Amino acid sequence: MNVFTGEYKRYKSLLESSIEQVSEEDIFKQVGEHGNSIAVIFNHISGNLLSRFTDFLTTDGEKEWRDRESEFHLSKTTKAKLMEKWNRAWHVLEDAAFSLRPEDMTKVVKIRGVPFTVEEALARSLSHFSCHVGQIMYLAKYFAGKNWQYLSIPPGESSNYNKNPTKEKG
Repeated sequence: MNVFTGEYKRYKSLLESSIEQVSEEDIFKQVGEHGNSIAVIFNHISGNLLSRFTDFLTTDGEKEWRDRESEFHLSKTTKAKLMEKWNRAWHVLEDAAFSLRPEDMTKVVKIRGVPFTVEEALARSLSHFSCHVGQIMYLAKYFAGKNWQYLSIPPGESSNYNKNPTKEKG
């Protein structure tokens, strides 16, 4: 296990816990004329991870078979189908990245032909992933409203949490 594994797992938990709190209908709702729905962002994250981590150490991270633009234009699908794609993407990530050793971090991979060390590629991927997880959390909280179950420290609970900080590592 490498330093990135725990953070990927932590954001996975936040992502899945957020999506669980959203109805089938709300996952497809768009806020504003130019906003993305939770489903679109979730689909994009899945497509990105599938592309980046399929044959991670040996092929360019932007696969020829990926149609990034279509990730933002969902045709009829369901929450269940999105979860299937997500689970497939997560397993590809796990298989490729979670067993990397310290000596693998200096190897070079390419994304769109641009060379990155494995460590740089993982940092870039985790940053991209966490940004979109934050967007999904925000939208999920918006749609859940008063039914939202906090995934981090609930308002007014900082002092209690600081006595037993259980969510600091994934």
